[in-house]
Amino acid sequence: MSEEQLSSQPFISHLIEFRDRALRAVVAVLVIFTGLFSFSSELYLYVSAPIRKFIPESSSMIATEVASPFLTPFKLTLVLSVFAAMPYILYQVWAFLAPGLYQREKKVALPLFFSSVALFYAGMAFAYYVVFPLVFMFFASIVPEGIIIMPDIRSYLDFTLKLFFAFGISFEIPIAVVILSWMGVVDPNRLAQKRPYVFILCFVFGMLLTPPDVISQTLLAIPMWLLFELGIVFARPLYREAADKVP
Repeated sequence: MSEEQLSSQPFISHLIEFRDRALRAVVAVLVIFTGLFSFSSELYLYVSAPIRKFIPESSSMIATEVASPFLTPFKLTLVLSVFAAMPYILYQVWAFLAPGLYQREKKVALPLFFSSVALFYAGMAFAYYVVFPLVFMFFASIVPEGIIIMPDIRSYLDFTLKLFFAFGISFEIPIAVVILSWMGVVDPNRLAQKRPYVFILCFVFGMLLTPPDVISQTLLAIPMWLLFELGIVFARPLYREAADKVP
């Protein structure tokens, strides 16, 4: 066997392993989706509860498209299935990458994987239980006289999914700070000196990632800034350890 064939075998085996682990992740999502689909209507009622509290008794949510009553709960169930399978998906990612990591890297990477999942879930929970009630109360309070609130079910789902992703991703800031510091890309002490700029950037991102209201922008920007500070706290010892190992 030629040298070129020998060198191509590891690459092909990695591709096969990647395919197998990707298929396992997809199967996990489909299994969860199959179990949840019969409860899709109940799931949508649960997700829409924050806005339905502020809809007048004489009004209700509506479907403006023919297929919306089916496709909207279907979409929600599929997205929730991906969220629910995220720990298993990340485990497959970890199992694929772990053989190429040193023991010290494994000790740091594994907690980061689980922390990233927990923080993403925490961001979604914060959006649902804290942000949604305040935002919808604000929207309901500024409705002009003579206008009845009748939100479309598809538009509401798109709105909530956008906020779920925005808050879930923004809660990953400590993980990003820790990883960059662990790799020696950034110095957490220098980042701490940039607090005023980071504070302004948090509000800029809050403006871009949320609907055009002050409440949701502020409720996203403040946690982002606090999580940035938390990331600096955990990143400092890792950065010092990485710096000490540099020859």
